[in-house]
Amino acid sequence: MGMYKAIKELWKSPKANLGELYKQRLIEWRRQDVFTEIKRPTRLDRARSLGYRAKKGFFLTRVRVLKGAHTREFRHSGRRSKTMRRLKIVGMSYQWIAEQKAQRKHKNLQVLNSYYVGEDGVHKWFEVILVDTHAPEIISDKTINWITKQNDNRVFRGQTSAARKSRGLRRKGTGAEKLRPSRRAHNRLAK
Repeated sequence: MGMYKAIKELWKSPKANLGELYKQRLIEWRRQDVFTEIKRPTRLDRARSLGYRAKKGFFLTRVRVLKGAHTREFRHSGRRSKTMRRLKIVGMSYQWIAEQKAQRKHKNLQVLNSYYVGEDGVHKWFEVILVDTHAPEIISDKTINWITKQNDNRVFRGQTSAARKSRGLRRKGTGAEKLRPSRRAHNRLAK
């Protein structure tokens, strides 16, 4: 079994396979900020499969997201009942939310992709791969330089892998007629 395959097998059930190391990581991550710059990916196999390369122009950040219902704050002042809804971003995965948070934090970079690294009862952690679109190493690399052309804020337009999955765009064919161009265009999504 190769190295990447072995790492992949370990991460199929990290709590059981990584044991004490996984617990220690979560304890350490809880003490850190919402955004933590990291030098190396925690899951090398997943990072490389999503486009990460150990070269200039690529950055990694670990993002912490709160678990639970993402509801608006309850309104305490008088309002008519029509505007009293509290629902929010129901159709967005935690991973997509983490990518958006990373993009808002690092405005000069573009989100390439992200992957799951852990969770406890309160938080989920994702590592987000960011790319500097003005770096000469990225511009001259034929495999990644597509991101330098007309791809501003792709995470907010739902173009990342996690966002496309959350929007239901992994499906096609019979039963997926109303998913394109978007669920909102077919009055299937009220948010």
